[in-house]
Amino acid sequence: MTAGSRITDSSAEAPPCAGPSDEELLARIGAQRDREAFRMFYERYAQKLRAFMIRAEVNVGEAEEAAQEALIAVWRRAETFDPTRASAAAWLYTIARNRRIDLARRWARPQPDPDDPTYRPDPPKTAEASVGEARRDVAVRAAILKLSDEQQAVVRLSFFDGLSHLEIAQELGLPLGTVKSRLRLAFQRLRTELGLSFQSEIDGD
Repeated sequence: MTAGSRITDSSAEAPPCAGPSDEELLARIGAQRDREAFRMFYERYAQKLRAFMIRAEVNVGEAEEAAQEALIAVWRRAETFDPTRASAAAWLYTIARNRRIDLARRWARPQPDPDDPTYRPDPPKTAEASVGEARRDVAVRAAILKLSDEQQAVVRLSFFDGLSHLEIAQELGLPLGTVKSRLRLAFQRLRTELGLSFQSEIDGD
C-alpha cells in the first residue's frame, strides 16, 4: 500500500458527527491517553462494531467480545494510526476484522472435556499401597547395589536418566552390543534378587 492509498470499506465510512472528528479523537488518545476522547470514540463505534460482527455471522456474545477487544486495541495502539493511509473508521474496522479472525481461531479450538479420564486425578493411594511401594523401592535399591559397578551404571542411565541404549553407549564410550549385554545380565540378576526379596517378605508376614 502506498503512502497516499486509503483503505475503503462500505462498513468503515462513518457519517458526519458533531464534536471532534474521529481522527482528532485518535490523535488525543495516542498522544495523551485522553480518556474523554476514548469515551467519545467508544460511544460512536461500540454498537456499530457489534452489528458489524453480527453481520459476519458471529453470535451476539462473541460479537460483543470481539468489539470490546477491537476498541481496547484502539486505546493501546492509537499512536500508530496514520491519517495519510486510511480514515479512522477504516483503520478501526481493519482492527475489528483481524480480531474477528483471531477470536474465530480461538473459538474453533476444541475445549478439553472435563469428563475425559485423562483429566481426572488419580485416586488417593491406600496406606497399604503406599507401604507396599515403599518396600518395593527399598528392595529395588538393595538389588541394584548388588550389581557390578558396570551393570549399575547402565541400569541407572536407562531407568533413572531415561537414556536409550545408543545414548548410554555414547555416554559411557562403549559399543552398543556391550551396553545391551550388560543390561540383559543386570535384568536377569534383578529379577532373581527381587523375587527372592519379595518371597522373603511374604514368608515373614
